[in-house]
Amino acid sequence: MIDIILVEPEIPANTGNISRSCSVTGARLHLIEPLGFDISDRALKRAGLDYWQYLDVTVYKNLDDFFAKNGDDNLWLATTKAPHCYADPDVSFLGNVKLMFGKETAGLPEWLRERYRERCIRIPMKEETRSLNLSNSVAILLYEALRQQGFPGLTGTGCMAETNK
Repeated sequence: MIDIILVEPEIPANTGNISRSCSVTGARLHLIEPLGFDISDRALKRAGLDYWQYLDVTVYKNLDDFFAKNGDDNLWLATTKAPHCYADPDVSFLGNVKLMFGKETAGLPEWLRERYRERCIRIPMKEETRSLNLSNSVAILLYEALRQQGFPGLTGTGCMAETNK
């Protein structure tokens, strides 16, 4: 199982894109408050999130609440400040993996990055640029974890595979 953890997400469109990635892959989504948007049933219907019913999502009051309920086994923190690349040979997303991402404007808190320093990973990018969009970062790491796990439960071919054309 893959868990995607968003710490204090601020931009509803990013979380919407991430929730769609989670729904099509079977990954669980964990949202750590405060959230920068409303996820009430009314707000979801208005936003047209027709896939929300396929999503396993849990909301937590804070990081302490999340860790108390889920622990920190096989936790990886995505940050531009990381000492390791996600593709390093010693970075394994096998088994039940937790991928944690910070809010769009500030990333993950420094105390958390320091606590899990050897679990911080980076997506390579040019030094002079700020960072990738949050939903793109989640998609990259989610699909790397799925690749390492052999894409369990996912269809690897489309209807074109059934024809000889």
